[in-house]
Formats: sequence, structure tokens, C-alpha cells
Amino acid sequence: MREIDRDRYLATLFAPAEHRGALFALYAFDVEISRVRDLAHEPMPGEIRLQWWREVISDQRAGEATANPVAAALLQTLPRYNLPSEQLAGLVEAHRFDIYDEPMPSLIELQSYASKTTRVVFETATRILGTATNMSEEAGQAQTLAKVLTLLPRHTARRQLYVPQDVLRQHGARPDDIFAMHRTPELRAALAELRLRARRHLAHIGAASAEIPASAWPAFLSLAPLRSLLLAMERTDYDPFQPPQAAPWRRQWQIWRAARNPRRIFG
Repeated sequence: MREIDRDRYLATLFAPAEHRGALFALYAFDVEISRVRDLAHEPMPGEIRLQWWREVISDQRAGEATANPVAAALLQTLPRYNLPSEQLAGLVEAHRFDIYDEPMPSLIELQSYASKTTRVVFETATRILGTATNMSEEAGQAQTLAKVLTLLPRHTARRQLYVPQDVLRQHGARPDDIFAMHRTPELRAALAELRLRARRHLAHIGAASAEIPASAWPAFLSLAPLRSLLLAMERTDYDPFQPPQAAPWRRQWQIWRAARNPRRIFG
């Protein structure tokens, strides 16, 4: 967890000690589901892995789950915090999109994907922290859009398309522009729209930040590096196929500053 998703690992260190194990279990589970395509290079093995996790969540694999540290920790966390297993099962189902090469058809479909995946993680994290906020949707949308932009090179190499087709068409860009790594003005315009939408979601959280309970903030601290990353993509020398990467020390510093003053997440 520390190496695979360092931002969420660092953010969790600012949560109360009694909740950190549950948050690590949630995030480790999310990492396992999100990297199924990395571990299973063909759809069928991917389907088998996802089905196994669906059965773990529905308590059909109790014996096998004890041998898997992530599954065992998750199964301990679900009843302890009375977490809705249906949402986590829905997260697993939504990630079936990842194991196939079908393109993301529309912005609405991408928003639905974000709501069923990343939003669920933020919402579940706030439940673990014993609070509730309606900002999980905004956070999930912002995080998903940022991932579409930062993981563009990886997705391109796999001939996966997460940039919505209707956004490409709106700006006169084509999927072939991405797969051929053509840095066309039309493609840049389509990606700029995604960046703008991500920044708007962050701004919406910022506008409502005073209403977010202090106990919920550790669930959102991993967003701290996003704004500067999105702004770096506005530079004239921005290459969508070599997106900017903040140094680990800088991301750590941004999360630490946000923990002291959460409004710094939004500028």
C-alpha cells in the first residue's frame, strides 16, 4: 500500500489511529480491483479475478479469503463499520470495463463509472471515519478525470480509451489520434475540457469545505496534489503522452500542508 498508492497511504496517517487499519483495508482492496488489467492480460482471467472478489464480498469465499491478507482485512472491516457490501460489489462490477478494450462512449458513461468506483471509495472512507458528507461524488469525479489524464500513456499502449468519444468528437479529435500519439490541437482541446471539469469538481468541494466535518478530511487529503498537477498540464510545453509527474517529496508536502489547512487542497 505504501508503495503502490503513496498519496492515500500518507493521507491515512492523519486519520485517528483506530480507523487506519480499516482505511488501509479499503484502499488495498481498491488497488487490487483497479489493477486487475495489470495482473490479468486477457479478459477471461480478469473476469475470474473480479468474480472471486464479488464472492469474497458476499461472504462466499470465507475459507479462501483468510489466506489473502487484503480480503481478510476487508472482511473484518465490513461488519465492524456496517459498510454496505452492495456498493463494493458494484465497484467490482464497474471495473469490468477495465479488462476489455471497448472505448468509453460518452462523458455521461465516464461520470457513471466514476460514481460507481472512485466515489464509492471516498464515501466508504468517510463512513469508516464515522461521518457523512455529500462531497464524495465531487471528489470521485475529480480523481477519475485526473487518472484519465495521467494514465493516458498506459491506456494508449493497451489501446484502451477512457477519454469519452463524444468529447473527442465535440473537439474534432479522433481515437486514432490517441493511439497514434498525435499531439493534435483537437486532442489537446478535448483533454483541456477534461482538466477544466476536474478543476470545477475541486472548486465545488472548496466552496463547500466549511460544511465538511473535520473528522472527514483524512478521506480527502489524497486530493491535495491534484490542483497543481492539473495546472502543470496547462503549460504550453505540456505533452499529453508524457504528463507531468510531481516528485514524491512534493506530493508528501502538499498532503501535509492540506492536513494543517484543508482549504489548501483547492488553492
